[in-house]
Amino acid sequence: MDIGLVIQGIIVGLILAVPVGPLSLICIQRTLLSGRLHGLLSGFGITVADSVYAVIAFLGLAAISGFILSFEVPLRIFAGLVLIVVGVRIIGFVPDRRQDKTGQKRYSKDFFSMLALALANPMTLVFLMVTLPGYGFVFGGTSLVSAGWFVSGFVAGSALWWIILCGMVGSLRAWLTERNLTLINHASGIFIAGVGAVMILAPVLALAGFTGP
Repeated sequence: MDIGLVIQGIIVGLILAVPVGPLSLICIQRTLLSGRLHGLLSGFGITVADSVYAVIAFLGLAAISGFILSFEVPLRIFAGLVLIVVGVRIIGFVPDRRQDKTGQKRYSKDFFSMLALALANPMTLVFLMVTLPGYGFVFGGTSLVSAGWFVSGFVAGSALWWIILCGMVGSLRAWLTERNLTLINHASGIFIAGVGAVMILAPVLALAGFTGP
């Protein structure tokens, strides 16, 4: 067992997971509305997606990474559209504390919806390919075993963050009224939809040759 690679994987996993962005807000909103497990499974979906990109970046799979990045614009536009839809739905959702128990079917939906959304964000791959060389990794010269140790640490670090976040947020559920949940939904929904709009506009303006005043 390569302890060094595992520890570095944990660090990179935490660095990628900790910043609060639109996907984190979706996990937080699901935790507040439906409970810790819904938010946790949503976070684990992001972890799996990020782990896929971590393997690609670590092994230096130039062909695959190049293929993914060649579709960066359509993927970002798709992800932006999904975020807008999710944001609008969150804004318009009226919390009902009597309907918190949504059943096991929702659990798989939580996981796979976030997995798909996170996979549609190639910027994760860009981040990893920029970050990993700073840890001394040389792409293309690493083995599957080394990648396995690194990614195991990466998964542990990312999963640890979601456990901590959803655990802390879940403890607030009992103290929140439906009015406060509605306000949280409106604020987070507007932010998520706004990020989605920016994700769409940025590459569209770039393709149109807009450089600003």
